[in-house]
Amino acid sequence: MSGGGATVGAGNEEIFETLEVTVDGAIGRLMLARPERLNALSRTMLRELADAARWFDGHRALKVVVVSGAGRSFCAGFDLDDFTTRDPQWSPRDTADLGRVMAEAVTNMRALTIAAIHGHAVGGGLVLAAACDLRYGADDAIFSIPEVDLGIPLAWGGIPRLVREIGPALTKELVLTCRRFGPQEATSIGFLNGVVPTARLAAHVDDLAAQLAAKPGYALRTTKQQVNAVTEEMAGTGRNAADADALVFATHDDESRAASAAYLASKKRR
Repeated sequence: MSGGGATVGAGNEEIFETLEVTVDGAIGRLMLARPERLNALSRTMLRELADAARWFDGHRALKVVVVSGAGRSFCAGFDLDDFTTRDPQWSPRDTADLGRVMAEAVTNMRALTIAAIHGHAVGGGLVLAAACDLRYGADDAIFSIPEVDLGIPLAWGGIPRLVREIGPALTKELVLTCRRFGPQEATSIGFLNGVVPTARLAAHVDDLAAQLAAKPGYALRTTKQQVNAVTEEMAGTGRNAADADALVFATHDDESRAASAAYLASKKRR
C-alpha cells in the first residue's frame, strides 16, 4: 500500500486511510483501522500515525489520547507483504525509517497517550505501545518480538524504549528468544500498567482518560515532559536514526535473508 494520507474532515475529526481519529473536548481517540490485516503497520499507516500525532498537537485543549486497534488485535507488527513490495516512491532507507519517525511522533505528542491493548501486539506494534505513556492490556493480550527470527534487528527505537521500561537483561531475553509472553508477565516486568478483563478494557481506559482529562493540562504536560527527559538520559532514542541503516543492511546479509525466508515459509504453512 502506498500513497494515501489524511483528508481534512470536521474540526474534531480527521479522515485517514488506515486510522480512525477524533477529538471530543479534552479526549482524543486514535484507532488503528486495518482489522482485516490485524492492524499490521503498512508504510501508509506508519506515515499516517506520525501525521495524526501532529494533528492532535494542533488541538490545544486536548489532554489525553486513547490508542487502540479495531477488530481482533491491537497490532500484528509491520506488514510483511507491504514492506517486501518495492515502491518507487520510497527508497529502502526511507521505508526502513518510517517506524522510527512514527514512534518519535507518538512519544512527543503534547497529550498523554494511553494504549488499550487486546489480542496480538507484535514487533512494531509493541514498539507503538511502548511509545505511549500508559499501557493497559486485556487478559487475552499476547506479546511477541519476532524480529530476530525474521533475520532483522528490533529497530524503530524499540531497544531503548524496552530497556527503560523493563531493563537490559529482560530486553535481551525477549528480543533474542522471540518468545511470546502474556499480560500478567508484561505487568510484572513493568511493561503494562495493568491487566483488565477483555470485556472491560475499553471502559477501564475510558474511565482513566476521563480522570486524567479532569486534571490541569499544564501539570499533565509538564509531568510527561519531566519523565520523558529523565528516560532520555537513561536510554536515549536520539541515536536511533541509524536503526534504518541496520534494517537495510539485514536485507543484504545472506544469513539474515535465509532466516527471513524460513520464517515466512513457516507462517504460510500454518
